[in-house]
Amino acid sequence: MWRNWAGDEGCAPAAHERPGSVAEIAAALERAAVAGQGVHVAGSGHSFSDVACTDGSLLTLERMARVLDVDHASGLVRVEGGITIRALNAALAVHGLALENLGDIDAQTIAGAISTATHGTGAGLRNLSAQAEAVELVLADGSSLTCSSQDADPSSYLAARVSVGSLGVIAAVTLRCVPAFTLRGVDRPAPLGETLDRLDELGEASDHFELYAFPHCDTALTRTNTRVEEPPRPRSQARAYAQDVLLTNRAFHAFCLAGRALPRFIPAFNRTVVRLAGTSVRVDRSDRIFASPRLVRFTEMEYALPRERTADAVRRVLALVEQRGFHVPFPIEVRTVAPDDALLSPAHERATGYVAVHMFEGMAWEPYFRAVEAVMDELGGRPHWGKRHFQTAETLRPRYPRWDDFQAVRARLDPHGRFVNAHAERIFGPPAPFGMAATSSARP
Repeated sequence: MWRNWAGDEGCAPAAHERPGSVAEIAAALERAAVAGQGVHVAGSGHSFSDVACTDGSLLTLERMARVLDVDHASGLVRVEGGITIRALNAALAVHGLALENLGDIDAQTIAGAISTATHGTGAGLRNLSAQAEAVELVLADGSSLTCSSQDADPSSYLAARVSVGSLGVIAAVTLRCVPAFTLRGVDRPAPLGETLDRLDELGEASDHFELYAFPHCDTALTRTNTRVEEPPRPRSQARAYAQDVLLTNRAFHAFCLAGRALPRFIPAFNRTVVRLAGTSVRVDRSDRIFASPRLVRFTEMEYALPRERTADAVRRVLALVEQRGFHVPFPIEVRTVAPDDALLSPAHERATGYVAVHMFEGMAWEPYFRAVEAVMDELGGRPHWGKRHFQTAETLRPRYPRWDDFQAVRARLDPHGRFVNAHAERIFGPPAPFGMAATSSARP
């Protein structure tokens, strides 16, 4: 059995292959074709849905985790698709480089993070896939295709940047990196109502701003990360352990366990967690500020909304928790992202606010998530591709102006549906024969 990080999605593939090169990927694809098996690639398992699951051939790329080339002059760095973001950050730091923005988890492979449009926060910064200058695919027939921003016809590049594993195996990625930089990270509580009223202002005024709103609480926990012209000042190991492991993870885990056993006390537990949070200030290398340990297991749904509707969405989710009596020990997380042009980016062509909801392991999540999704549907939400949602191809197509363009690329690159699994068929439908896919928007 292969299982995701949360432990609540898994599969028993007919074959589990761990290729170490492009040639070995092609050979694995040929074996799958001979056996009549579908193929899917799993990264680090940090997606919360069945996106990586297959009963055919499962590929994992932990043996393809090298940095292949570093061009200091241009900032372009070519890496294999199986490298984790954590390992990539460490390698970039050696070369005095960094990624301009990151999410708060660094365990994902770069291929998995790009494929699902993983993002950080920053009103003027795009998601991680937008930092990819080129994506190198191994297609179902074993051939290789490099999709680049320099292509005369960029449709394949715009599709490959966020492909949800449906076009081919991402063997390598070329990333646009920036000179290494230092962040000053400030975590502090703030009045929830005032913070939501000023959400646009706070997002625009900061390099990176996000907030956490616990149900049943009138205080938000805010996080503001700002670039500073000073050297990093890493915390001592003891202080980092006390803050990141004992308080943020172990103590929170204890409250979640208590809430699962005694749901009626969750409001009181949430208020206690918020009171214990306090204010902290850190100055460190950017990736160390962006990423935080995640030791408490949970499942998650996240939606990308038109930014002007984000605060309303948070208020409505908090209200439905009260009205429906949902037992929710996790906060709602709120972030902002700049528009980009990847065909299936949830931030495609609009300034975006992300709203994420979570549920602790072992607790009923579906009724809560379905109620939240109804709110997001009304507000024009697009689901995060690596997280739980209940959408289908029929409900998703109207939300993406260039949905049919993506389907045309999919039909061309995988005409026989070799990379279709149950998840892909649900969200994209069966692949249309090449030349038959609709193309309602023919922009280059």
